[in-house]
Amino acid sequence: MAWYDTHKRDLPWRSEGRRDPYKVWVSEIMLQQTRVEAVKSYYTNWMEHFPDIPSLAAAEEDDAVRQWQGLGYYSRVRNLHKAVREVMENYGGKVPDTREEIRKLKGIGDYTAGAILSMAYGKRETAVDGNVLRVFARIYSIAENILFPKVKKEITALVAARQDVLRPGDFNEALMDLGATVCIPGQPRCEVCPLVDVCLAKKAGKENEIPLRITKKEVPVEPVTVFVVRRKKSVPDCAGESHTEAESTLYLLHRRLAKGLLAGMWEFPNCVGEGKKGREALSSFLAEKEILLADTTAKRKPVKQIRHVFSHKIWQMNVYCVEVKGEEASVLPASAAEAGFTKTKQEEQPCMFVSGEPDWRWVTAEQIADYNLAGPHNIIGRELSVIAGKK
Repeated sequence: MAWYDTHKRDLPWRSEGRRDPYKVWVSEIMLQQTRVEAVKSYYTNWMEHFPDIPSLAAAEEDDAVRQWQGLGYYSRVRNLHKAVREVMENYGGKVPDTREEIRKLKGIGDYTAGAILSMAYGKRETAVDGNVLRVFARIYSIAENILFPKVKKEITALVAARQDVLRPGDFNEALMDLGATVCIPGQPRCEVCPLVDVCLAKKAGKENEIPLRITKKEVPVEPVTVFVVRRKKSVPDCAGESHTEAESTLYLLHRRLAKGLLAGMWEFPNCVGEGKKGREALSSFLAEKEILLADTTAKRKPVKQIRHVFSHKIWQMNVYCVEVKGEEASVLPASAAEAGFTKTKQEEQPCMFVSGEPDWRWVTAEQIADYNLAGPHNIIGRELSVIAGKK
């Protein structure tokens, strides 16, 4: 604890004394499977938009997802949004202060529950993450696989027994900081560790061997062909009354299914496959939507390549810029409400369905910024002007 008081990291979600349970909650959800440095700016921006539980509960899910864009693992933000609404409805806007109740909330597991209860409510609850597992495995020279349930249970009991009575939240954070900055994976920085004299792994000369490293399964690489489909067309303004014609460049977007990977987010048309076969397959699929493209089967190079790593697979994406043939008919919604838009900014812009399907839309370059693009497709959206200018 003395080491922590001197060396603790300066993080935007930390404050002296008892902390706001909502802020602890948000920071811990953001930190799951994400580096601390990457989270800092997202957390600050999030708190500007949703400073408390009522503000997040009142927001639409798409608004929350938009502020989360770039952090990935979007089920985290969707669960957070559902959970704060449950807190408003069932707990009067106050985060529960017992493990039994807080674990009922969507997306909160043992670790997050322990973090909130100890850091915000001062309760003697453990918050055992990968850093804590590593620190205790070395201190007690535990050579077994730390991911085995029985080993995690054993370590959790050791943490609980050693936990500081007066400052349980700080104790949990001290262990996290120690694991993140000193007792790091591979070769720990034992020369500056405050626990070096009691570390059994160090005493046995096994500090570089413990904890047991798990060999990860090889992650499959999935080739993906992506089309940035564009067209020139005079379209009426679906929000205004004048319905004047204006020449526009429109781009095709598709909304992913409500469940599964990157659920409910928008993307540029794509399919699994590469090279000529991938382009032919995607062209055929779009033809079924009555979107006929100029020749995409000839030998050509992608205008951009993106490698996007998920926990269970890797997308190797080849992006092509393609044009439509002629002026295929598209169905224009009678109003922005019919298009499913709720944002005033979106209502002010032209919008077109594809073959009457709201999950397929022609949008302007300016509109794209208002859509929650899925993972790597966000990169394409940001660089659209460059990508669309390439042949």
